Amino acid sequence: MARHRFSEEQLERYARHIVLPGVGGKGQRRLLDSRVLVVGAGGLGSPILLYLAAAGVGTIDIVDFDAVDLSNLQRQVVHRNADVGEPKVDSARRAIAALNPDVQVNTHRLRLGAGNARELVRHVDVVLEGSDNFVTRYLVNDACYFERKPLVSGAMFRFEGQATVFRNDGGKDSPCYRCLFPEPPPPGSIPSCQEAGIFGAIPGVIGSLQATEAIKLLLGIGEPLSGRLITWDVLSGKFREIALRRDPECALNGDNPSIRELVEHAEEGCAD
Repeated sequence: MARHRFSEEQLERYARHIVLPGVGGKGQRRLLDSRVLVVGAGGLGSPILLYLAAAGVGTIDIVDFDAVDLSNLQRQVVHRNADVGEPKVDSARRAIAALNPDVQVNTHRLRLGAGNARELVRHVDVVLEGSDNFVTRYLVNDACYFERKPLVSGAMFRFEGQATVFRNDGGKDSPCYRCLFPEPPPPGSIPSCQEAGIFGAIPGVIGSLQATEAIKLLLGIGEPLSGRLITWDVLSGKFREIALRRDPECALNGDNPSIRELVEHAEEGCAD
C-alpha cells in the first residue's frame, strides 16, 4: 500500500489523520502496511478491533475460540444480536468489513497455547491482549518476550480496569508481565466475569486505551505507556499511574532467569 497513492475514498476516509501533525500521509501509509494480533474478540477486543480497523491498520489477526453468547452483548460491542451462536472471530470479521474494507482480517478460531503462541506472534508488529484468563496472559507475554514484540496489555474486574505496554525490546529497564505478576493466582481464587460481573462500559475505555497505545507504537509517536500501569476505578472516577520496573528476580526477564529454558522448550512443542 505504501508504494501507491491513496485512492479518493482513502483520502476522504483518513482525512483527519492525514492533516494531523505526527501522522500525515506517511503515517497513514505506515498504518495500512502494519499488522497486529488481537488476542480475544470479547469485551476488550471489541473496541480494540473497531478502532484499529477505523484507523486503517492494514492487517488484523484475531485469535478467539469462543462463540457469541447473548450475555456477551452487554459489553462486547463488536457483535450483534444476530451473531449469537456464531464464532466470535467470524462476527468480528464481518463487523470490520462493514466498517473499513481496506482492512484484511485473518481469523484463528483456536485456543492459544504453548505450541502455537510464538508462531502467531512472530509475523506481526504489535500484539494486543484482551483475554479473560491468566493462562493465556502468561503465554502471550512469554511469546512476545521471546519474539521481541511489543505487547499492549489490558484487564478489567467488576468496576476496575487497567492497561500498560510491555516493550519486550531487550532493554535492561524494560519490564514484562511476569515482572508485575510473577505467578498466576491459584485456580479459583479470582472469580471470572461470569461469577463476579463486569460493568459494561469499562472495556470501552480500557480497550480504547489499548488501541491508542498500539497506534502510537505503529506510528512511532508520543510516549508509550511502557513502564507505567494506568488503573481506573469507575466508582470513584479516578485514574492512577503506577510506575513499573523490571524485576531482577523475574523468572523470565530477570538477571538469572530460572524458567527461560523451560518456557522455550514448552513453546516448541507443548499444547495448551
